Amino acid sequence: MELNNLKPAEGSVKRQGKRVGRGQGSGKGGTAKRGHNGAKSRSGYSKKLGFEGGQMPLQRRVPKFGFTNINRIEHQGINLDTLQQLVDDKKIKGAIDFDTMVTLGLARKHELVKILGRGELKAKLKVTAHKFTGTAHKAIEAAGGEVVTL
Repeated sequence: MELNNLKPAEGSVKRQGKRVGRGQGSGKGGTAKRGHNGAKSRSGYSKKLGFEGGQMPLQRRVPKFGFTNINRIEHQGINLDTLQQLVDDKKIKGAIDFDTMVTLGLARKHELVKILGRGELKAKLKVTAHKFTGTAHKAIEAAGGEVVTL
């Protein structure tokens, strides 16, 4: 191996393609492969999302209905059977709070957590969350646990 026969690895270098718009002598001057006139031939052109060439876009053709409450507060739901599974897997013991839920991947850092009542809880747990359903509240206390609302 010598300096005169070094080559880049196979597939590591991509061909740059043709340099367009660099004068008539290059053979790719003039319109520079953009055609004649129209929005696409001009600099600064960018197609709007959902643009259909001037035809009424689908998003505007379809009828709208219903109501979206802009003040809606979303909660990440965690069921009792999930908590019981964590106890069985020995990932939690005695208590679970919001920080523990985030580290276990049950919720994200900026989410609100609501404990839901699906499944049954046998373990005695101190559960700390933003909200609880009625059935979850009763089930936790029936198992001898404690409910703490953030």
